[in-house]
Amino acid sequence: MSTETHERTRAEEAGAASTGAADSDGWPDLPGDTALTIRIPEANPLVRAGFPAHVTVLYPFLNESRFTPGTHADLTDLFAAHPAFTLTFDEFRRYPGVLYLAPTPETPVRALTRSLTARWPEALPYRGVFTPPLAPHLTLANDEGPETYEAAYDTLQSQLAPSLPLTSHVDTVHLIVTDGPGKGWRDLRTYRLGTGRGSHPRETNRGTNRP
Repeated sequence: MSTETHERTRAEEAGAASTGAADSDGWPDLPGDTALTIRIPEANPLVRAGFPAHVTVLYPFLNESRFTPGTHADLTDLFAAHPAFTLTFDEFRRYPGVLYLAPTPETPVRALTRSLTARWPEALPYRGVFTPPLAPHLTLANDEGPETYEAAYDTLQSQLAPSLPLTSHVDTVHLIVTDGPGKGWRDLRTYRLGTGRGSHPRETNRGTNRP
């Protein structure tokens, strides 16, 4: 994500190299890139990375220029067919240079991603940079380099540990869009989980986000 605009921090680039990731050319966010994310407001006080707490479902999704009313209808039906669920965050993990929380269970997040990529196979998670794709995660901090992150995140973990475990009920998925590198992310739609077919997506207030 491009400093978690889909986790392409310097750290994760290093991690990609060690896990057989594809070449990262073309990584930067493009104007009109969209993403589908789950907000975890309970974790916002813990995040040091400069964007709201979230778990990415799929980045990038389709470019905004490709959206039609039918796209939104398909997304509405797809998410309505998945039940709402609850995530627990009780474990710190790290990529090189990145401190994150691992959600439990991962299964419902992965199921959403699988449904999306089955319907839109051209939407490769992280543009295919990571092989396999990054596991579901909630980034807490990503601003330390390879020489400093271990000590820095040891300290940060000790500060944040008393706040765990965190639990969040997930019943919506947010569609967000960027106007390009450095332009931030804004809301487009919110889709509800578990409503059955035939519901309609809601317009959401625009604001700065990161996928």
